[in-house]
Amino acid sequence: MNKILIAPSILSADFSKLGREIEAVEEAGAEWIHIDVMDAHFVPNLTIGPVVVKSIRPTTKLLLDVHLMIENPERFIESFAKAGADMITFHIEAEDDPKEVIRLIRYFKKRVGVSIRPKTGLGAIEQILPMVDMVLVMTVELGFAGQEFMSDCLPKIEELRKKFKRDIQVDGGINASTAAEVRAKGANVIVAGTAIFGTKNYSEAIRGLRGL
Repeated sequence: MNKILIAPSILSADFSKLGREIEAVEEAGAEWIHIDVMDAHFVPNLTIGPVVVKSIRPTTKLLLDVHLMIENPERFIESFAKAGADMITFHIEAEDDPKEVIRLIRYFKKRVGVSIRPKTGLGAIEQILPMVDMVLVMTVELGFAGQEFMSDCLPKIEELRKKFKRDIQVDGGINASTAAEVRAKGANVIVAGTAIFGTKNYSEAIRGLRGL
């Protein structure tokens, strides 16, 4: 059984005290920090770039999990790798040559993730599954925090676990209740934003996501 890992999404953190927020979730028991990168083209929102990742890197020893929701991700692999990312995840829908993106990420000695949108089937990534360390299954439409969990994605997680033994990450509409649903289907990396940063007790929130 894969260990349950919690990856707080800083998209929901207070950016006026981002360093302290990251320290707080680390102390509360999180294993990863999830960083959503959006370009206002692939998704209808604009967030952060490599400069912010570089500023975060000295504040924590946790794995920096960079989720690229951008067009032509190969253009930015080097920048995010050099900024301090440990894991770089790209969207299969944004890339015509996923093997080249994987090659680039490996060249910079980073872990590789591939993500699929809610309506994308597993067939889109089947050929590259042996080449990646993690699959991120999105359970909301991309772009904004605070959306409602799409339960019709659950069978996809279950099917993926039957054929993929590495990390399965789920992001979107996650709280203690939906975290239990995705864990039951085989997900082991839980991304949550509001469910952690929107509470007063980060430790309690993280324990709830683990089902403790």
